[in-house]
Amino acid sequence: MQQPDRIRSRHSGRGRARRGVVILPNGFTLANLFFGVFAIVAASRREFDTAGLYVVLGGICDALDGRVARATGTGSRFGSELDSLVDAISFGLAPAMIMYFAVLNLNGWDWMFAFLFTACAVIRLARFNVEQAGRAKKYFHGLPSPAAGMTLATYYWFSQTPLYNQTILGDLNWTVGMRGLMLTLAFLMISNVSYPAVPTVGFRKLSEILGTLVVIATFLGVLFLRKEFYFPALVLYVLYGLAKTVLFGLLDKRPRRDSPVISDDDEIAEEAMEQQRPTRRRRRRRPPGGGDRSPSPGMGGDGL
Repeated sequence: MQQPDRIRSRHSGRGRARRGVVILPNGFTLANLFFGVFAIVAASRREFDTAGLYVVLGGICDALDGRVARATGTGSRFGSELDSLVDAISFGLAPAMIMYFAVLNLNGWDWMFAFLFTACAVIRLARFNVEQAGRAKKYFHGLPSPAAGMTLATYYWFSQTPLYNQTILGDLNWTVGMRGLMLTLAFLMISNVSYPAVPTVGFRKLSEILGTLVVIATFLGVLFLRKEFYFPALVLYVLYGLAKTVLFGLLDKRPRRDSPVISDDDEIAEEAMEQQRPTRRRRRRRPPGGGDRSPSPGMGGDGL
């Protein structure tokens, strides 16, 4: 009687450990939600420095939840849907509110820029779930919402630095410029412009060497030039993807290993074809001596 109890306790222990591992990536997703909500609260209180920090911390949590899910093998459809809902708040609504309270809010129509940016972020996330969620990818179709959101959220940081205030940059009309930037980012999120994912680190290929240099430069910039680094680096990322897509379009090429864009109709057609494929039945091998061997009581059934 003790043997089944030991087996049952061992399986229950594994089940609790498995549930704990599954909760871990969703915990990072909910932490992202926490930072997104408090970014909106900080923006409404005109604490734009703190609001930008919350959005960046949300971006870190967003980067970790997917990596933890893949590393532990706990990725799920539920996690993908939850992540997209949270990203709509942290990188759609929160950055739009920061822009509205910090830079815009000058006339009665400025709220439309915040609405359009948020709406495009939601559309981009819905399309991502259809096209790319849960798949290995080298490129994103459309500007990732975290990159777009952090570009807006870190502008206030950049506007408080000597690089902005003591150079010709401070003389530019940033109020009009940020309206144009919000519309550009909104369009790029719902476009088919390809943006590279996290660069591959290594020293065997030229692309890996460049990826390593990008990671090192990013680490040093975040460590030593936090406020001066984020906004210009993110703007360069936005321009890089746009320029590369235009260049590949002129050459009638597409980025290597870029998965094709699919629509809802294509996905439904693929599922229908998958269901119509004939299934092969495995032939049942008869035991020596002929006849069927029935399972012994207590094995192979629903009961114990």
